[in-house]
Amino acid sequence: MDSERLFDAVRTQSGDTEFYLPLPSGYQLGSTKFVVVFGTVMSGLGKGIFSSSLAKCLQDKGLTVAPIKLEGYLNIDSGTLNPFRHGEVFVLDDGTETDMDLGTYERALNLNLTRLNFATSGQIYRRVLERERTGGYLGRDVQMIPHVTGEIKNRLRELALASKADVVFVEIGGTVGDVENAHYIEAMRQLAFEEGQRSVCFVALTFILEPSILGEQKSKAAQLGIRRLLECGVQPHIIACRAQTPVTRKVREKIALFSNVAPERVFSMHDCESVYLIPELLRGAGYDKAVMEWLELESKVEETVEREAREEWLNYLNQRRSANREVRVGITGKYTSVRDAYASILKALEHAGTYLGCKVDVDWVDTSELTDAKAAETLKDIHAIIVPGAFGTRGADGKIACLKCARTTGLPALGICYGFQMAVIEFARNVCGMEDANSTEIDNECRYPVINLLPEQKKIEGLGGTMRLGGQDIVVKEGTLAQRMFGSRARMRFRHRYEVDPRYIPQLEFGGMVFAGRSPRAEIMNLLELPATMHPYYVGTQAHPELTSRPLDPNPLFVGLVHAALRRKYGTDQVASLVFPRERSDADDDESSAGSSSPQSVSRA
Repeated sequence: MDSERLFDAVRTQSGDTEFYLPLPSGYQLGSTKFVVVFGTVMSGLGKGIFSSSLAKCLQDKGLTVAPIKLEGYLNIDSGTLNPFRHGEVFVLDDGTETDMDLGTYERALNLNLTRLNFATSGQIYRRVLERERTGGYLGRDVQMIPHVTGEIKNRLRELALASKADVVFVEIGGTVGDVENAHYIEAMRQLAFEEGQRSVCFVALTFILEPSILGEQKSKAAQLGIRRLLECGVQPHIIACRAQTPVTRKVREKIALFSNVAPERVFSMHDCESVYLIPELLRGAGYDKAVMEWLELESKVEETVEREAREEWLNYLNQRRSANREVRVGITGKYTSVRDAYASILKALEHAGTYLGCKVDVDWVDTSELTDAKAAETLKDIHAIIVPGAFGTRGADGKIACLKCARTTGLPALGICYGFQMAVIEFARNVCGMEDANSTEIDNECRYPVINLLPEQKKIEGLGGTMRLGGQDIVVKEGTLAQRMFGSRARMRFRHRYEVDPRYIPQLEFGGMVFAGRSPRAEIMNLLELPATMHPYYVGTQAHPELTSRPLDPNPLFVGLVHAALRRKYGTDQVASLVFPRERSDADDDESSAGSSSPQSVSRA
């Protein structure tokens, strides 16, 4: 049965058909191409990095791409997941709390994603049950097939319609063979059947073992992993072989024979020194060409666009390679044993370092047992610190100790979310004389609750709605460092419950703290800084600026921190004054306008 006849059969929703095909209004089968990435052998192979890099290769050709991550867990979102178990929670502009892979996609593709780009089994099941309760299945018994799989396909098509994408990239979380992902794999098999030939490209990411005791690459685990995929009715069209070293021709031929995939579409994806090199590695190997050929998209390639995009990316890579200075930045938190808990912060530091032509090395500082005396000793060889976000009481005193050390010694510091709140507490205690200052999250009976739930939040506490999530506009105060960074307004993403209590703002400002950014409609403090006469760089934000940093557009808060670290290490006479990205862009626009009256092209990432 072809796609049109299938749709006609289902349109009636009669009891005579076993198909269930809910199509979004306006969607046409076969109108969008799909690339589906599966993982085999084991998790942690880098499906998100691979998928986003491959999507960038197609985006650079002038195609519109849209990614979606399908997670097997039953949580509605990632908001309640412990960083020790699942890494950081990445917050989208619309407030959706997602898996950290969404950050990988946003940075690689320079896109602001939405809830449509992320789905969990919990979301899918909830939609099925809600539809069943409202009579949406016309008396049918609701089953995994076709109803759950139908909702999965519906999510992909909703994204395709909303994004108007030429290609939707689908990443299946976990590994083939996981029970919780079986319905996703079955849905992808059905998707290829319904969308028609050459509409879906299946890519299997596998792993080639290299036991040191044997001294050769072994492909048996990869073969068995691909067999699991074949058993599910999914024939991969491309196989990417992860390995420490380039996968040999012999191994690739063996996998090709076992999996029914042409040898020229079995590729090596071996380790390289930086994830930023992967797009070029994929192009060099021919991944993008193989996908374009299979999906019959060659006619949509815009060679001029691709040339300009590649040139811009290669310039970025060259800038990274030419970095000739180095600074050490301490991340002072309580999840330091799990690097993925601060994945976006690490990337933001890389972006800032590249912008300034330096390498940023990270020192991990566990604040769980840190005291004032220990903080000074621990931070003595560090050139700047970041006090990141968190929840709860553990490690709070250690963070306050680090901030006190930074404020009193001139060590550049950036407080993020919880770190912003700890900076307010430290300043209230040690500068403004409020010795018992604290957050009601830590001590509900403290005398000076400088960090508190705001009244309007307390009213909805019983509904579980106290978290302030997603993108918010910030009004920036004139004459501040923040104004140099952002101009008169900024937009950043938030994930927090507690705020600076407005009752104590006058005392804090009298002590010298500058609240440089506020919410447009409420007395919510979003940015703080100390003036240059008090400190070279002491800045905090209630937001999470790391979530919006991009390789070609670094977040200015991190740029300012790394620049201050450079000056601390090399001296102000050896490091030029800082021009922030916004200031540089304004200068470039003025220069371009002076030399030509024609419109300027928009920079792509």
